[in-house]
Amino acid sequence: MKGFIFAAGFGERLRPITDGMPKPLVPVVNIPAICYALALLRRAGIDEIIINLHYRAHDIVRFFAAHGDFGCRLFFSFEEEILGTGGGLKNCERQIDGDECVILNSDVIMDLDVAALVDAHRRTGDPATVVLHRTPRASEIGMVGVDGDRVIDFKNFLERGARSDYIYSGAAVVSSRLFPYLVPEFSSIVYTGYVELIRNARLGYVAHESCWLDIGSLRSFREANLHMLEDRDGVRSLMCHELGLPQDAISRDARIRDRAVVRNSVIGDGAVLGEGALVENSVVLSGGVIAANARIVDSVVFGDRVLTA
Repeated sequence: MKGFIFAAGFGERLRPITDGMPKPLVPVVNIPAICYALALLRRAGIDEIIINLHYRAHDIVRFFAAHGDFGCRLFFSFEEEILGTGGGLKNCERQIDGDECVILNSDVIMDLDVAALVDAHRRTGDPATVVLHRTPRASEIGMVGVDGDRVIDFKNFLERGARSDYIYSGAAVVSSRLFPYLVPEFSSIVYTGYVELIRNARLGYVAHESCWLDIGSLRSFREANLHMLEDRDGVRSLMCHELGLPQDAISRDARIRDRAVVRNSVIGDGAVLGEGALVENSVVLSGGVIAANARIVDSVVFGDRVLTA
């Protein structure tokens, strides 16, 4: 069993943050987002992991090298031209080499039990098993049509009119039977691989009812950080256990001046809060600077910029 983490995207909706760092390294409670996916695989005993890269690829490689690849056997797939989720996975068909593969996104935080997912997939014998997340925002985000224990449509692409409260979480187990439907150029795994399995074979699913957080936009990034502060789902604790990473919401390297107040917020490495400043329901990224007596509420601070989120 191998793991595959999608990490090649530009993170355009997270700009200007991603002008200076790739989205997989954008921190959620001071832990790079990609580490959450890595820890899920490690907990399931999967340590042979493929990561596809494109935008600021070498930043990601250097990060893992600085941490000894967290004891994993990592293979980096460098994409000269970005290939999307379909082409990116197809490009690594030889490395996967007929094995089953758990795929995860590097910009999603969830408390998925990967071992249980693999067991469910193997019991059905389906070519692929996707993880669906129930949310009242399904029609807004992208509804997945289901019938019993199988997926029959994505966003009504096949015009089957099936409705549900499910969205695709970005996680799945796939077998070699998916690869004939994937194409090597830029493409989506949903509208090449998954749709063709629906048409020609079968696509199974499991429901994930608990933590699922997307950091694709500034607002969702801030909300994910605030959700993770309480660690109700134990995901931050997993970082410490599996990867040996600290769980500090307020970095030990931050400088907080006299009378500065932090309420329900995350403060990154090297951040400076001026005397009498207030930071509430916000995220101050590494190196962020808050002026004396400033009031920062419901925002993301990047350098000296305050981004409403």
